[in-house]
Amino acid sequence: MNGTRTAPTGILGFPVAPMDQQGRLEVKAFERNVEFLLQEGLSAIFVACGSGEFHALSHQDYRVMVETALSVVQGKIPVYTGVGGNITHALELAKLSEELGADGYLILPPYLIEPEQEGLYQYLNAIIGSADLNAIVYQRDNCVLTLNTLERLLEHPQLVGLKDGLGNMDLNIELTQTIGSRLTWLNGMPMAEVTMPAYVNLGFQGYSSAISNYIPHISRLFYDALLSGDQELLNELYQHVILPINAIRRQRKGYAVALIKAGMQIVGHPVGTDVRPPIISVEEEHYRKLERIIKEAFERFPKTGSSQKEANTPA
Repeated sequence: MNGTRTAPTGILGFPVAPMDQQGRLEVKAFERNVEFLLQEGLSAIFVACGSGEFHALSHQDYRVMVETALSVVQGKIPVYTGVGGNITHALELAKLSEELGADGYLILPPYLIEPEQEGLYQYLNAIIGSADLNAIVYQRDNCVLTLNTLERLLEHPQLVGLKDGLGNMDLNIELTQTIGSRLTWLNGMPMAEVTMPAYVNLGFQGYSSAISNYIPHISRLFYDALLSGDQELLNELYQHVILPINAIRRQRKGYAVALIKAGMQIVGHPVGTDVRPPIISVEEEHYRKLERIIKEAFERFPKTGSSQKEANTPA
């Protein structure tokens, strides 16, 4: 990879991994998911990460998803993959991502182990150094870096960003204010719209939007209102869409993934609501609540403009 390395900014799309009743990947549904995100103007596509059920994908499904995304996107926006878990698997997926032509990868936490900082350094150092692709470290769970560890990794020009899913603002301030623009800072908190106002003030330049899979116009309204200081619109979006959806998401572990599929099903994207164990599907009561919120979202904040691909009401 030549030229200046940069990580994607703005609203980042994380497609799901649709499946049939036998647990097989529904490739056509995945293809439509990526097409939708591309049409709706998201800044980048991150394939086979958390929303894409990285934890349960076969090697073949992973390959097909990356190949499909690259075929759909055709270089219009960056395509990143998810790598991580056990070190051998992570290195294999990093190499495969490079061979298939991805732009970079998001490094998910290592498998199970609660490592020391030196162990985390060795894990990330091995992955980042194994390929010439852009690398983004996902800070969360058992992958929490100190300033010293992150600074050691900066020797790799491939390291272009850090995505924070931890929410430790003291640490975020220390990292962003010390390292500055050497890295791109991305908000990866669950339902990142909830916390993005705090992150923007620290220099975070983008976030992963789960709701962009089914109401991307709300993601765009929110981010534009945040950056322009439209507090009245922000308050309305929080009150009627963002906080109500977040309240449902917090009801069950795994809803960060399952609720996306439920939302997509509600608006007419045929991905089904089945998810791979140990994640559980959205319960009927919560599905109906989400359905009502999405209906109100389209009524209060209708899609407008030439980019509209569907009706202003959910299917």
